[in-house]
Amino acid sequence: MPEWLVLTLAMVAACAVVVVITVIRHGAAGDDEDPDETPDVIEYMTMWIGVVYAIVLGLAIAGVWEGRSAAQDHVQAEAVALHEVSERVRVYPADVRDRIRDDVNAYVGHVVHTEWKTMADDGEVTVRGTQLLEQVRRDVTDYEPATDFEAQAYQPLVDQVAAADAARTARTNAMGATMPGVVWFGLIVGAVITIGMVLALQIRRTPRELILAGLFSALIAFLLFLIWDFDAPYSRGITASAEPFLNLFPGIKG
Repeated sequence: MPEWLVLTLAMVAACAVVVVITVIRHGAAGDDEDPDETPDVIEYMTMWIGVVYAIVLGLAIAGVWEGRSAAQDHVQAEAVALHEVSERVRVYPADVRDRIRDDVNAYVGHVVHTEWKTMADDGEVTVRGTQLLEQVRRDVTDYEPATDFEAQAYQPLVDQVAAADAARTARTNAMGATMPGVVWFGLIVGAVITIGMVLALQIRRTPRELILAGLFSALIAFLLFLIWDFDAPYSRGITASAEPFLNLFPGIKG
């Protein structure tokens, strides 16, 4: 099911629940019930519950967005490190240079065309990708420099391969969910309490109040969906992309 459809259904459902509860409650209310007699303490508690829940929602959104940005930074760092390897090997003999560049291109092509889909579908990297990066490492570390110029380029190349490996490891660790289950429990319970307190204010069945209550519940549903969408940086919604690889290696093939 498309995510935009899930979001639409969630918002509509939230609005419908609030409207239905309000209509049922209004029909069951006694003739002598006066909505204007809502105790001040309930209004005060509702205000503070809304403020506290808004702060929690803001922190949750900031947390998942930071996780998504960090995931994109890992991709950028990995692509840049591999690009540096391809560029710095130009001081090596032609056969060594071409072999290293071919292996780097093979790894990048696998990441973009195969591993990225596996990350989105299964939440894990591929064994083949690990093997291809290991081959690049062997190509770089096993070569014995023949000149001082090549010796000066050797250690920076080794460092760039290590940086690419570290970025790949960070990318692997960032594939899981950012928000713990207990936080989701708090967010959902907080949404129920917040909307429930609005209903406790004895809103009338007038178009204006029903529209405002429905929009309020739809907004909370949207924010919760936004948190869920950002919670998996490589598999949902606005995900971290492989664009850095495509920009630095425009000629890669699957």
